[in-house]
Amino acid sequence: MPLVAKIGPSILNADLSDLASESQRLLDNGADYLHLDVMDGHFVPNLTFGHSLVKCLRRKIKDTPFETHMMVTNPQQWIQNMADAGVNLYTFHVEPVCQSDIPEICRLIQEAGMKVGLAVKPGTRVETVQQYIDLADVVLVMTVEPGFGGQAFMRDMMPKVQWLREHYPNLNIEVDGGVGPETIEYCAKAGANMIVSGTALIEANNQKEVINLLRSMVQTYSKPNKNL
Repeated sequence: MPLVAKIGPSILNADLSDLASESQRLLDNGADYLHLDVMDGHFVPNLTFGHSLVKCLRRKIKDTPFETHMMVTNPQQWIQNMADAGVNLYTFHVEPVCQSDIPEICRLIQEAGMKVGLAVKPGTRVETVQQYIDLADVVLVMTVEPGFGGQAFMRDMMPKVQWLREHYPNLNIEVDGGVGPETIEYCAKAGANMIVSGTALIEANNQKEVINLLRSMVQTYSKPNKNL
């Protein structure tokens, strides 16, 4: 079956005082899931929000899949809290944890009832996650340095995506950072099927049009894959 194109707005630069309404507008315009950036001020030099806000958002938005992108030093610490808050996909970075701990973290995420995402920063070789891919539902390739929205897309990250798609044709591959109408073709050609778009989507005059463009570009270059 064809790759399933999924568009997940990053709400990092949305109006957090009106987050439920802004999120619902994105969903009404065709988004498939919400990408929630959780930062602890240690792993990345920024601080956002935690499980309490996610739980409040879940009360307003009942059924949409939530992905938490855990840009934190100790991803183990927040697994149960995020599961209790209604998170569906728990994506954590491999850089701040010991490689030997990754299987255990994945197991804890799965036991909490969530799917597993493995994320790599631009400076991390994608082969780092190779031995753990069987434990993951998604691999996230960062196309900017994690921590702040609005950065320029790093096209030189596309070989990572291409390598993953060539070696793991059934893998859900996500890209995040500087992705929008001007850069989506690079991501789609390389083989990404889960598209995180922040500033380009939040600030778009016509969100539906942008979401449709992102989705159609992925579908144009899609190959057989499993569903998320």
